[in-house]
Order: sequence, then C-alpha cells, then structure tokens
Amino acid sequence: MSNKKNKYSDKELSEFKALILSKLKEAKDDYNLLIGSLSHNDDHGTNDTGRTFNMMEDGSETLSREELAQLAARQEKFIKNLQAALIRIENKTYGICRATGNLIAKERLKLVPHATMSIAAKNAQNK
Repeated sequence: MSNKKNKYSDKELSEFKALILSKLKEAKDDYNLLIGSLSHNDDHGTNDTGRTFNMMEDGSETLSREELAQLAARQEKFIKNLQAALIRIENKTYGICRATGNLIAKERLKLVPHATMSIAAKNAQNK
C-alpha cells in the first residue's frame, strides 16, 4: 500500500483557506481602486476645469484608461480564480492537480494559491 498522500488534511486546507481569504480581500481592494479610477469616483471634479488639453494629452488619457481596464479585467479573473479555489477547499479537492491527480506542492500553492496544476503538468502542457 502506498504511503503517498492524495489530498491535504483539514488543518492544511484551513491554512490555505486563510491565505486565500487574505489574498482575496487584497485583490478586491485593488479591484475597487482600479474601478474607482476608471469611473473617476476618486476625482474631485477638477479634471475638466480650464479645458486646455491637446489631442496628445487626450490620447495619453485614453491609453491610461485602456491599461486600467485591462488591469481591472485581470484582477477580476484573479478574484474568480481565488473564489474557485475556496470552493475546491470546501469540496476537499483543493491542491489536487487536474492533469495528474497528484498533490500540488505546498510551496507552489503558497505562491499561487489558485493553482490547479503541478509545475510538471503545467510545463508539459506548455510544450
């Protein structure tokens, strides 16, 4: 009989859950800042006073808004991935590589808590 673990203990899962909840709060705060910047909620109404902007400045502002929108979209995806990781914790399937069925290394999960594949499986996928 193999001594190899095929899932994390409840204690380990609760540690991962605490880590993910912390990252989730931080990610939501960052997302809200990005959305606030996009919608000018943090603007105090002085941006348009004395309309002396030239076309180049307008273009630069448009580019900045596009970059903010891309960052917000990436942050939203990160939040969804963290929420999915919380569901896997509740289902006790967290930390199991979806390609191999083996446990993903704790070190990887601490760095990338929403990971669904081991490093070996991820590298094999990218070849």
